[in-house]
Amino acid sequence: MNTATFITQPNNNATANSNGQNFNQAAQQQSLRACVEQAMDNYFKHLDGQSVSDVYEMVMAEVEAPMLEIVLKYTRHNQTRAAQVLGLNRGTLRKKLKQYGLL
Repeated sequence: MNTATFITQPNNNATANSNGQNFNQAAQQQSLRACVEQAMDNYFKHLDGQSVSDVYEMVMAEVEAPMLEIVLKYTRHNQTRAAQVLGLNRGTLRKKLKQYGLL
């Protein structure tokens, strides 16, 4: 499986160290996997002893809805093309769009 790397927009207000390197350099190029790992690690570190359940559903809802929105935007709301991009059949895509109130 190919892991894509996502590059964020440069921060014009970033501070440079003595070598002139941007402190946000690591954040400018980070894989989706690394972002999820960092977010999950942060989530568990800040639970402060609280019990937690249904983490899978929480994460999927947090990731799936914006992914669907971005793919729809990318395909100019062409659901057939969006389904192809996502590797889903169109019926499944429509079900997910309804689930997240995107239809």
